[in-house]
Amino acid sequence: MQDQTLHSLLKEMTLDEKVAQLMQLATPFFEGSNEQGEITGPMAEMGVTKDTVRNCGSVLGASGAKEVRAIQEAHLKSNRLGIPLLIMADIVHGFKTIFPVPLAIGCSWDLKLAERSAEIAAYEASVSGVHVTFAPMVDLVRDPRWGRVMESTGEDPYLNSEFARAFVRGFQGKDLTSDTNRVAACVKHFAAYGAAEGGRDYNTVDMSERQLREMYLPAYKAALDEGCEMVMTAFNTVEGIPASGNKKLMRELLRTEWGFDGILISDWGAVKELIPHGVAADEREAAAKAFAAGVDIEMMTVCYVNHLKELIVNNEVSEELLDEAVLRILALKKKLGLFENPHRGTDEHGEHEVIMSEPHRAVAKKLAAKSCVLLKNNNVLPLQSGKKVALIGPFAQSGDILGPWSWKGSREVAVQLYDGLKGRLTSDKLSVAKGCGVETGTHEELQEALDIAAHADVLVLALGEKSDMSGEAGSRSDIRLPEVQRELLAAIRRIGKPIVTVLFNGRPLDLRDVAEQSDAIIEAWFPGTEGGHAVADLLLGDVNPSGKLTMSFPHSVGQVPVYYNCFNTGRPQGAPDAQVRYVSQYLDVPNEALYPFGFGLSYTTFHYGEPVLSSPVLKAGESIKISVLVTNTGERQGEETVQLYVRDMAGDVVRPLKELKAFEKAVLAPGETKKIIFSIKEDQLRYYHSDLTFTSDPGTFTVFVGPDSVNVKEATFELVK
Repeated sequence: MQDQTLHSLLKEMTLDEKVAQLMQLATPFFEGSNEQGEITGPMAEMGVTKDTVRNCGSVLGASGAKEVRAIQEAHLKSNRLGIPLLIMADIVHGFKTIFPVPLAIGCSWDLKLAERSAEIAAYEASVSGVHVTFAPMVDLVRDPRWGRVMESTGEDPYLNSEFARAFVRGFQGKDLTSDTNRVAACVKHFAAYGAAEGGRDYNTVDMSERQLREMYLPAYKAALDEGCEMVMTAFNTVEGIPASGNKKLMRELLRTEWGFDGILISDWGAVKELIPHGVAADEREAAAKAFAAGVDIEMMTVCYVNHLKELIVNNEVSEELLDEAVLRILALKKKLGLFENPHRGTDEHGEHEVIMSEPHRAVAKKLAAKSCVLLKNNNVLPLQSGKKVALIGPFAQSGDILGPWSWKGSREVAVQLYDGLKGRLTSDKLSVAKGCGVETGTHEELQEALDIAAHADVLVLALGEKSDMSGEAGSRSDIRLPEVQRELLAAIRRIGKPIVTVLFNGRPLDLRDVAEQSDAIIEAWFPGTEGGHAVADLLLGDVNPSGKLTMSFPHSVGQVPVYYNCFNTGRPQGAPDAQVRYVSQYLDVPNEALYPFGFGLSYTTFHYGEPVLSSPVLKAGESIKISVLVTNTGERQGEETVQLYVRDMAGDVVRPLKELKAFEKAVLAPGETKKIIFSIKEDQLRYYHSDLTFTSDPGTFTVFVGPDSVNVKEATFELVK
């Protein structure tokens, strides 16, 4: 269909039909669904009519080629104008082949592999009938109490932006119309959802516009610059106004300033939530405010369907704005080819060929291994051949390693850690015991663990969080391991044998006691379908750990938020003239993270030379090169992520102590040296000033090069304009 044809179609639509295009309903409302009629609780109270469903524009949560085909066929028979449905779903880190959670993927620092994971997820989803995924989630995160940190790639705006671009490329490809193995992406949650006060989900966000623009907005903009088709609103407030009713945020910034002309969709129920937020008295006012703000599709509430027609008839809302919203929805359906092929990509035979295929699982395994971070190693890992290993803990034989938002993933087919090891170690060298559950345990379970530990040489403890302890609505004020697991670790420690702790979790944890009592720690996150194989490869040394943290781990929850790119204070700890007491510090823990941004160990070691600058002066329109020699000083090949940070020493407003500006991954053989060369231009030094102008300051800058945000070597240059 041509654009003119879309306008012609729009003219044929009644006001009711146009409004209904803005409605998104869950799968059970639709004829042909496997769940048809299973409408209970809040869904049953929505009062949705058959006419609404008949004219509805999109479906939430349908998948499976047979089901989606049945829903679409039934809909096209009942819809007067034959307008196909958009099928949308949360395909966040895999469809059925589940990859590590996004925070773990971030720790791989591997943009190509991240893109490939999204491409595979799109392929599996598309053959199952899905057209749009609610991903990537690019919210910058600094508070591990918030459960949804697992869905982000971390605390740095530059790195988050690079991953946002990679995920969008993977999901959408280069041509959504012709490539039916891809899906449209929806970046979320706009905006600043990751800054919820107290780390409590759905809570208030309050920050300056300068902070919003500098730290929180870049990753959304990067996704849109990469061509992301849709944006989802956040649940939180921005400058005192809920995002879904925030005209300044959506109409002025997103639409006018950034030029976004794709679909803006609310999160589940967010339009009606303007009422409890306290900015709308009723559903009618909520509809008026959300629509005025620019929300095109209302997800799972009926404010638009029940009130938008009346608001237009009474000239309180412009029908022209309604037409614009409907055209955006029709345009995406056109781009996806749904008018010509409403069953786009849907392939029952292809489902069996594509989903969970060996090539897909191989990528999942590789990415899982690259996402794990070696936090500590006192010469215990890799495990030595011939040693007797006791595998103990609630995650030793658990399939709960997929993590939140693994919607179609199967715990039954997820490779457990025990299964990953038992194929590699003989039965006389590997024993297993649960030790305790995730949150509860028995004396018998503990005793069984102690018994097998007594007869082993090395003890591997598989500890962590259940999937539902993180993710949406998974906020926690105490981010230590559950007490029963800490007690298990302490009891095992008393045996006096080397302990390797493997952690399965969705957030940075308070690991003080774990670090004190473990000889080695692998942060495995929720590693996905192939997690057991990937972690086994790391434990046995078949793969050398290369992951680096993209979110800081605190010494204590009392430090939170703790992040690397923080500001200095007027009384910084450790300054040459600093007093002992009257400086910015805690009396009981360090200021810094226990494990900082960028940190991650290897089974080899790397030496960094001093950074060398091509010039001590950077002029506008030019660039300077920063080179550093990196040498593998160990005995095995390793992959190192070389990181470049910059600090503006005197700005218009205070500047972060360090800002990541570039990174490069280098694979080095034992004894090999590589010269890593970075380039810095003036535009990389720009930031938002107090008047919100985006520019740079002439003056002194420090560059830092190293394996993480703390262990760096530095040099300085002058920016001259």
